[in-house]
Amino acid sequence: MGWLAINGLRTQQFDHVGIAVVVALGVLTMLVGLYMVEPNQAAVLSLFGRYVGTVKDSGLRWNNPFYSKRKVSLRVRNFESGKLKVNELEGSPIEIAAVIVWEVVDSAEAVFNVDDYESFVHIQSEAALRAMATSYPYDSDDNGLISLRSHPVEISHHLQDQLTERLSAAGVNVIEARISHLAYAPEIAQAMLQRQQASAVIAARTRIVAGAVGMVEMALTDLKKNGVVELDEERKASMVSNLLVVLCSERGTQPVVNAGSLY
Repeated sequence: MGWLAINGLRTQQFDHVGIAVVVALGVLTMLVGLYMVEPNQAAVLSLFGRYVGTVKDSGLRWNNPFYSKRKVSLRVRNFESGKLKVNELEGSPIEIAAVIVWEVVDSAEAVFNVDDYESFVHIQSEAALRAMATSYPYDSDDNGLISLRSHPVEISHHLQDQLTERLSAAGVNVIEARISHLAYAPEIAQAMLQRQQASAVIAARTRIVAGAVGMVEMALTDLKKNGVVELDEERKASMVSNLLVVLCSERGTQPVVNAGSLY
């Protein structure tokens, strides 16, 4: 093309120059249609605002030079939300954060359905985390009631379902969502710690008393069955009282010696 243009100017054959210019413009236009697609990447193609298609095959590709191309990463990504301060189901303020693992599965929806899909993922993830945290208590004495602290698997599944529902419009799939930080807010942390300690003491005492009652019942049944001694109701009550004191006492029992006068 260069030789044709130079030769045309030298010989004043301007038609050759025109041909060289046209060919050069055509070549440049063709080169504009070349683009690179990396592994786990997609190129969303549109023509004058109309969606044309998506190219996911990696390598050097060529399409209509007038197509606009927007590349979207299909790689698995993750991020940790900031520590959010929310009120759990019972109204206590807590701090909570989560790790979200996600990927784009529909690049066209990610490009055309939302303005910025990455910002959309971050904002909706925090919103879902807030909504989930207000749906459960931080902790519960009832083993059948799901709580944030004692049921991490169920909480993770609920959070993942919430995120999937919110992010599906952006062509995003949530692979995993797990709580990474969970604690009472600093202003009530000490009070909640004392409450947990009190609950643990009550639960332990309840278990001790239940076990002691069972042992007393077994002792009385064995005494009656083996005919060791016959006890009236008053002696039974006295024996039960003494056994419960011994079994439920925090300190070890000490033998009492009733020593009479030596003289």
